[in-house]
Amino acid sequence: MNNQKQKQFILTGKMWPVMWKLSWPAIIAMVLYGLNVLLDAIFVGTFVGEKALAGVSIVYPLSSFTMGIGSLIGVGAGSLLSIALGMNDEATQKKLLGNLNSLTLVGTAIYMIPAFIFAEPLVKMMGGEGTPLAFGVSYFKITVISSLFWIYGLAANMVVRAEGKMKTAAVMMAGGLLINTVFNYVFVVVMEYGVEGAAWASNIGMLVYAVLGFLYFTSKKTSFPSFPRTIYWDRAIIKSIFSMGVPSLIMTVMTIVQAIVIFNAISSYGTIFELAFYGAAFRILNFLMTPIYGLMRALQPVIGINYGAKQFHRVIKSFWIFTIAGVLIILPFWLLMMAVPKLVLSTMLEQGSLTSESIFNFRIFISVLPLLPVVFMAMTFFPAIDKGKPAAVIGLVRQLIFYVPVMLILPAMFGTQWIYLGSTIIDTVIIAYTLTLLLLEFRRLREDKQVPLMQGANA
Repeated sequence: MNNQKQKQFILTGKMWPVMWKLSWPAIIAMVLYGLNVLLDAIFVGTFVGEKALAGVSIVYPLSSFTMGIGSLIGVGAGSLLSIALGMNDEATQKKLLGNLNSLTLVGTAIYMIPAFIFAEPLVKMMGGEGTPLAFGVSYFKITVISSLFWIYGLAANMVVRAEGKMKTAAVMMAGGLLINTVFNYVFVVVMEYGVEGAAWASNIGMLVYAVLGFLYFTSKKTSFPSFPRTIYWDRAIIKSIFSMGVPSLIMTVMTIVQAIVIFNAISSYGTIFELAFYGAAFRILNFLMTPIYGLMRALQPVIGINYGAKQFHRVIKSFWIFTIAGVLIILPFWLLMMAVPKLVLSTMLEQGSLTSESIFNFRIFISVLPLLPVVFMAMTFFPAIDKGKPAAVIGLVRQLIFYVPVMLILPAMFGTQWIYLGSTIIDTVIIAYTLTLLLLEFRRLREDKQVPLMQGANA
């Protein structure tokens, strides 16, 4: 399918086939990305030990900050590109990659230098102490070194997805995963380099991921005029990228805040096993969500291009179809996890250490999963129509208004089990709040007959 046919397919095709054609490669890509994240935990937990897994789990939110920066740039640039494609705005398209490059360099410098210098205080802030602290600092410092590849790789891949080229994005992801798997085995199992080996394996995988993205942009196979070797700082374009990408960064920052509170609560009121267990449960939950992340990436160009073309009815229809698809895809995996949770937990933790209480906590932790597609599709929907504020508010309300107070109080009063119970209660409230925001915006779109404007690039 050439570039013009791809655009017309998104603008005029039946929505279920559009969803399927764009989503399945995006879902595969995000499942591969999820496996990338799980690999370190599996290799470290199996071949190094529980304390090492606890250390790696503690620093995972800190390491994921690069994903937040990459998402800010990638979601913002991708959303802007989709709208520009829908509006045939070639001037914005030509400058897109130059501005992406500038933001990548600035974002890397802002994160990399202080993160490396203050690695130990940061890991202590996450609740690290003793042996897990040492493992965590070692792992974190190594991942920080390759921040540029993590940030650029993710941002570039999101721009590719914003074109609607989900298969290409999936191939890039698969290349990084394959390299990560090979080097994890070599460094951790064969050469016994421990957590340092796992960290270097991830870095090499992300280097390949970033290089594949750059090579794609130089291949002239893009659906827009791409100039990947340029550096631009166009204020209007930067403003639009920030406006549409900041919600993704806020979600990452709020996840880190959440992790600080939770890991400190476990350190204060729980055991090293509970640190490792929460880290394993959190990674499994994220992995179960990867099909939804894939649908989010596929939904973004569908909404952006149709919104740019003023086809608001298709914008609304696409949201509901992608949300329903998310529920249908995730349901069988969720049922399997609820029925036999030890099947996956035992890949990272010793089966004998899993108690009936920990299994109950895990089931509570993932119980609300089938309803979460509504929230995550909303986090794509609002930035894709150049309204980043509602998505940012959802993230802030979830973490600052609910999560932090609940996690500071309930585990101290009733024990660490309330980390899992509290999470489920909070997510139920957020689902209801998100639905309210969505229904109000849908009503506005049905009534809106004006041409949509991109705040910044075309203001």
